[in-house]
Amino acid sequence: MSEQEPRELPEPGPPSAPQGGVLAAVAAGGALGALARYGALVLWPTPGHGFPWTVFAVNVTGCALIGVLMVLTVERGRITRPLVRPFLGVGVLGGYTTFSTYAADVSGLLVRQEIAVAMAYTVATAVAALGSVWAAAVATRSWLDRGGRPGGRPGELPGARAEGRTT
Repeated sequence: MSEQEPRELPEPGPPSAPQGGVLAAVAAGGALGALARYGALVLWPTPGHGFPWTVFAVNVTGCALIGVLMVLTVERGRITRPLVRPFLGVGVLGGYTTFSTYAADVSGLLVRQEIAVAMAYTVATAVAALGSVWAAAVATRSWLDRGGRPGGRPGELPGARAEGRTT
């Protein structure tokens, strides 16, 4: 959590919003995320052989966005509306990222005897997805610590540089 005092993370538990609202948020978000993934697969189809670049990119970018979202909602509490995490995290990003297509791609590569590609895809996806969550979380923390503006400094008030004041 950068150089600030460690903060205690909230205990996981049921969302504070009514369950019907949470279900609707997850469903709406999931539909949007799945449509975005489908759109990516239509715009950038992967040939019937070789490395499945589109699903790889979808999973890695989705994981990066999950890293940003978790810092903003859980860790730093910058976004506190009760339906944001279910809508964006579980819904949109859960529908956008896809373990099932990843597993089917690996299976297809193995069936076609593309063992090296299957192993590379398996390892690269896991490493890149975890790395992107971590990197995006670090970048988001850094951005927030600078005051949420490009070029800002820790402890600097918005507009302080122009007015010559800091906290």
